[in-house]
Amino acid sequence: MKTIITSFYNRNIIFFFAFFIITASYSQVGIGTVNPNATSLLDLTSTTQGLLLPRMTTAQRNAITTPANSLLVYDTTLRAYYYYDTTTSSWAKINSTAEKRDNFKLVKSVTDLAPELAAGGGSKYLLTSNTLYEINGTINLAAPIDLNDAYVSGQDANEDKLVRASGNIFAGTTGGSIRNITITGGGTAFNITGGGSLLLQNTIVAGMASVGTISGVGLYFSNIVQYVANTTGITYNNIGTLLLSNQGWFGNNTGTFERFTGTFNLIQKISGFSQVNGTAIGFDVSSNPTVIQGVLFGTAYTGTLTSGKFVNGYNPAIYNGFNFTNDWFVNSPGLLLETDFVASGNIYYTGDIVTGFVQSVPDNNPANLTGTITPNNTTGVNLLRVSSLQNNRLTYRGKKTRTFQINAALSVRGNAVGGDTGIGDYYAFFIRKNGTTTLTETNTLMRVNSNADISSNSISGTVELATNEYIEIWAQRLLGSGVNSITVFSLNLSIK
Repeated sequence: MKTIITSFYNRNIIFFFAFFIITASYSQVGIGTVNPNATSLLDLTSTTQGLLLPRMTTAQRNAITTPANSLLVYDTTLRAYYYYDTTTSSWAKINSTAEKRDNFKLVKSVTDLAPELAAGGGSKYLLTSNTLYEINGTINLAAPIDLNDAYVSGQDANEDKLVRASGNIFAGTTGGSIRNITITGGGTAFNITGGGSLLLQNTIVAGMASVGTISGVGLYFSNIVQYVANTTGITYNNIGTLLLSNQGWFGNNTGTFERFTGTFNLIQKISGFSQVNGTAIGFDVSSNPTVIQGVLFGTAYTGTLTSGKFVNGYNPAIYNGFNFTNDWFVNSPGLLLETDFVASGNIYYTGDIVTGFVQSVPDNNPANLTGTITPNNTTGVNLLRVSSLQNNRLTYRGKKTRTFQINAALSVRGNAVGGDTGIGDYYAFFIRKNGTTTLTETNTLMRVNSNADISSNSISGTVELATNEYIEIWAQRLLGSGVNSITVFSLNLSIK
């Protein structure tokens, strides 16, 4: 009996080593399968059990001495898998179910918004704040969407659409985010009248009766938006910061594309284009909105107009011929350049050049060439951020203090009064700033050799002007006494 047992034991030992040699030669181990995958070193197969890696706290994980590259553990403190990366000598987190967001909803049909319609009392889709609503396909709305500081986004604006034939698509008094969708159907795209911030990005607004109104928002940022075949555009009203970037208004839009009313801290519209045709208006500031700073830069205005305008501007007397007040910096193709840096203006005498105007010169006191005996009537032309609301004066209306080049010219005759021939008298002509400061470098002289002689004088110089400061041409007799007069036949004054 003993011999038999020993023989049985020896046979099992031989079988075990034979199995080990075969397994080692194939370098594969299968658990739960007799046919491990040929590409695997270890093939675990089960429908009831899984692989359980070592579990430890963060402190225990960090206490591992010299961990091998790719060593994998589960951190119970942080609820995440970590592997060791020897190239950075640190643990790298893989991912964790604890990090997955649950404030997400996929919208494939309007029925997916039934809870939001109920929350809105059946009259609107009241979205859940801080929730992403992903639009998938065409959603035909029966009521407006109240963003309620939620996020509405599609994957492809050409495929993911919000449609409503009449009424508002977005309405309410809160902000939110709208991205990667098409807004269409024929109603009104926006009637948003409040909110901290509102974002519109990578979106198409097409075929709407009205793009609508954005009003009372702290920050509105619209970036890469196409407007196509809308009957009328959008009105911006009382917005803290209004940022418009890469807006594309196609030539099949009608009405007024963008209208600005109310009060703004900042309006900034950059890049993009507006194709304005027929009777359409591209940019409307005719109501003279209150703007602390307005910037219109790089937006190309093109099109074939009949009675329409690229810009329907604010055009009082002091901005005659231009569209914007001094609150704006405007440098866009198709529009007049309007900035403080190119402010300029010119005045000239419009009276009879044969008779001119007569200016009395009392003793040796400076005299403003307004024409004290015969009025000096001057007219302003080419006035940009400069006005001439009274004769012989150019007033700077820009907001930024800047330096101007001055050029002036006048033709003058010295007159005799009573028994005084005035022969030998000297007169200086110069520029005065604000009626008190003589710009010495602008002095030019005339000597009266004969009462019949007419002297032509030119003046040049520079002057620094702040808002509402002005310059005029003055005269002063340097030699002689008593009251005399001069006749000025022509006078021009310009700054640029």
